[in-house]
Amino acid sequence: MTKHLNNQKVVVAGGTSGIGLATAKKILELNGDVIVTGRDQKKLAALRASTPALNSHAVDSTDKTQLVNFFSSYGLFDHLVLTLSGAKGGGQFQELSLDDLKEGFEKKFWPYLHTIQAALPFLKKNGSITILTASSTIARLPGTAGLAAINGALELMVPILAKDLKPVRINAISPGVIDTPWWNFLNDAEKRATFEQFSEQIAVGRVGTAEEIADAIVGVLSNNYINGSVIFCHGGLS
Repeated sequence: MTKHLNNQKVVVAGGTSGIGLATAKKILELNGDVIVTGRDQKKLAALRASTPALNSHAVDSTDKTQLVNFFSSYGLFDHLVLTLSGAKGGGQFQELSLDDLKEGFEKKFWPYLHTIQAALPFLKKNGSITILTASSTIARLPGTAGLAAINGALELMVPILAKDLKPVRINAISPGVIDTPWWNFLNDAEKRATFEQFSEQIAVGRVGTAEEIADAIVGVLSNNYINGSVIFCHGGLS
């Protein structure tokens, strides 16, 4: 695996925290040439202070002009990893704000597609695209219909895009309940109680870590025969 990623250029979009940051660090450990993009200047500054070896660049993935300018200046590269997160869209459907759901699509679904289109002219022919979705698509949990719609739309596209974009590979990693800053809308006590409740529904008996999802992403990057697949990494969530 190390040999495979040695000196390969990888862009991790939305990699300033959580799973994206864990993935970028893992690629760096494997001697990959990785650059992280994000739009939150505070997160970018914190990243540069904590991990100066990790290259980063401010890019708003909702802005097509910024995306085109970034990839044009970055040039040819090997792998694109998309870990952008749209936090909105959850809640019981009866009370779900459809404006929030729309914002969830605008912060994740559309930026994913804009980023892929902007990146394609610069992806090497043997390169790959890996997108991060979520196991809300299959968990059938109350209050997750909106999140399932956002991530399910992306997952449905993956096997078709594998044919549209060949020989560039494209896959999705679909994590379950993972301890990341995504859950910071809850206070510590609420988060702990929520994780304990989910742990009862997960076969491994606990929530996952960002590093475990990063391992799955790196595995897909380094295996040239994985293509058009949605890979669930949810610990056996039922």
